[in-house]
Amino acid sequence: MSPLAEWLRARSDEALVALLRARPDLATPPPADTSVLATRVGVRSSVARACEDLDSFALSTLEALVLLDADQAPVTLEAVAGMLGGDITPPQARRAVDRLRDLALAWGDDDALAVPPAVREVLPTFPAGLGRRAEHLTEDAAKAALAELDEEERRLVDKLAAGSPIGRTKDAAKQVPLERATNPVQRMLAKGLLLRRDAETVELPRQLALAVRGEHPMGEVEAEEPIPDLTSTAQSDVDSTGAGAVLELLRHLEDLLGAWGEEPPDVLRSGGVGVRELRRTAKAIEVDETRLALLVELAVAANLIAHDESAEPQWVPTYQSDTWLASPPEQRWATLAQAWLDLPRLPGLIGARDEKDRLLGPLSEDLRRPLAPKDRRRVLDYLDELPGGHGARPDDVAAVLAWRAPRRGGRLRDDLVRWTLAEATTLGVVALHALTSAGRALLADGPAEAARLLADALPEPLDHVLVQADLTVVAPGRLEPDLAAEMKLVADVESAGSATVYRISDSSVRRALDAGHTADDLHALFRTRSRTPVPQSLTYLIDDVARRHGRLRAGTAAAFLRCDDPLLLAEVMAKPESEQLELRRIAPTVLVSPLPLADVVETLRAAGFTPVAEGPDGNVLDLRESGRRVRGKNRPAPPAGLARPGDEQLAEIVGQLRAVDRAGTARRGSAVSPERGRPSAEATLQLLRDAAREQRSVWLGFVDTHGVRSERVVRPVTVGGGVLQGVDTATDELGRFPLHRIMAVALVED
Repeated sequence: MSPLAEWLRARSDEALVALLRARPDLATPPPADTSVLATRVGVRSSVARACEDLDSFALSTLEALVLLDADQAPVTLEAVAGMLGGDITPPQARRAVDRLRDLALAWGDDDALAVPPAVREVLPTFPAGLGRRAEHLTEDAAKAALAELDEEERRLVDKLAAGSPIGRTKDAAKQVPLERATNPVQRMLAKGLLLRRDAETVELPRQLALAVRGEHPMGEVEAEEPIPDLTSTAQSDVDSTGAGAVLELLRHLEDLLGAWGEEPPDVLRSGGVGVRELRRTAKAIEVDETRLALLVELAVAANLIAHDESAEPQWVPTYQSDTWLASPPEQRWATLAQAWLDLPRLPGLIGARDEKDRLLGPLSEDLRRPLAPKDRRRVLDYLDELPGGHGARPDDVAAVLAWRAPRRGGRLRDDLVRWTLAEATTLGVVALHALTSAGRALLADGPAEAARLLADALPEPLDHVLVQADLTVVAPGRLEPDLAAEMKLVADVESAGSATVYRISDSSVRRALDAGHTADDLHALFRTRSRTPVPQSLTYLIDDVARRHGRLRAGTAAAFLRCDDPLLLAEVMAKPESEQLELRRIAPTVLVSPLPLADVVETLRAAGFTPVAEGPDGNVLDLRESGRRVRGKNRPAPPAGLARPGDEQLAEIVGQLRAVDRAGTARRGSAVSPERGRPSAEATLQLLRDAAREQRSVWLGFVDTHGVRSERVVRPVTVGGGVLQGVDTATDELGRFPLHRIMAVALVED
């Protein structure tokens, strides 16, 4: 058995359960015995996954073990502490080594530490920036040579010792004698103080770098997590600021659904949305392109927008979006926040370029990153550790997470932190650098509880507006849903924010009248809902538009026009635009057209008239388009990670390991002689019956129903009916072992 297997066997059951919990790949499928477990511990892919969770200090300690060649021969804890540097105390070094032992990335006592050979393959080629050893150079010789270097040579050595030991230079093309050397590279090559790797590459020997670094062989090693400068704000202020961001987000998303319902953008052949379409939409709903890109990603992730199945597909709002629009604000936010939390994509990459220098746009497949939800939660979980109202700035969060897991995130590691915090701020999950109460509940309790807390933080909806003399209406906060719908119909939004400013005009009043409102309805709306006196100019405007509105009545002939004033109909007939409507008079006050009613009304309005649409019952018809809708796609489930067995299951696996180990090391006495590869049935029965009578344990070579062979030590109780019933000594449980599955059997010596 290998030294690692022996060390694992000596660990406690609790330690092995903790190992399998921390490295779940070791338990899938359950290892047959400790030797198999030891083999898996040293597999390169498993070692790489385990290193992903190491903090900066533990990773530096692992690098120190490799630099000391612990994968080839055991080393001492004292040597490891010395390699880490004079600032590192033995207790700190032992703490890091214990962490590595817990993960089986190192094993052995303090005076005989070892690591799996795969560790060297997983770590950088030059751990801690130290190159290979020069065989001809001792540490004392390196120190002496360092003292004799001239200024240029010392500057070169300092540069290579501070970072990578590799340098590129054309001066390495050929070796020249020291007397003919004309530059520091050639002189140091001639002295053997640089190693020549190829015609353009040199390497600084490890001994010389160690001589330069002195008491810090591995450079600056951070033994403790950085302590950021935390921000402190009252939690109520954080929640109210986040609530304001939520209302802004919902308003912009409503505008996006409306814009794409009327003019859906095309789906690019490569997927996503075109740059021109994005700019058009951004201008229409008055948001910047970065924010719009995130809105688009959120809408598609929440199944509010999907592409249709036509030959020329477009991005269109779904039927689910109507349900979403009718829901309370907190429910709408919870849907978006959960979709963002589970989003397996990186919206932060939008606007960057790929390897082929192509621009990455919203909804592009190149944004897909399966690990994005896990990275997103890591950032938010750090803020969740802080007390309520306390937060940290993006650079400080990036520094802490870089120390905690320097191998996670790759080259985008720090960018992921900044993108996540920016997106979380847009969604109101984070405000003033701290988690909102709703954001904290989203992480711990789910969207339902988060929505409840957000509802408490949202400002109470207002039931009034302020009408100004210049025909603007100010909503000093969030309006009640019915009042907000009325204002959206009768006025146009001029500016939005904590307060919304609406503008009332001829066209907006006509839009309300077209929707079925009367002049009296509009007068009553402003009279009852305005906290300021209704200006006379607004009353005149409503009355004037209403007096002209509906004098023409359009119906279906396909369509008809009726008016009590024959002169107005004569004016309509005289217009050049009327020719394309194919109007004809069927009575002094009635004209008919074969064209659709909507086309007749739209053409007449373009010609300067103000007709209204009329239904069969004589009531006004609302011809406004409600926008296109498509059936949404099934929302994919969040990506499933590696299955993690529970503690009970892990304890069973460890118990099985112990049983197989005991069976493998049990001293065997008399055994059944095999016949053609397996024992005879008669001999097996006799040995088992004798063992049951004498209350002796037996060793079994057993094959289960899946064809997996294992070894057991069993104390037989009864033998009969083709089945051995006995107590498994590993679990002290009574088991059934079909005789035809027993491949080998022997008595266990006491």
